[in-house]
Amino acid sequence: MTVDEIEDLNRARAALARQRNAIARRLGGLDVAPISMAEDLTRTLLAIEAVDRALVDAGQPHIDLCHQPEA
Repeated sequence: MTVDEIEDLNRARAALARQRNAIARRLGGLDVAPISMAEDLTRTLLAIEAVDRALVDAGQPHIDLCHQPEA
């Protein structure tokens, strides 16, 4: 996989993560959440996992620098 393709995957993952966060934020603000929103969240999480697998296959696993455990 080329450097450009890996960058594309990382950008795609970031966009999906933003989508995940937006759905979670909307879900958190509701007293009763519609099942369709949970389904949207599930599809988004599956897409993130697929991108993560592609990055691992390319030898470039995603590393979340914002949520690293403290040493």
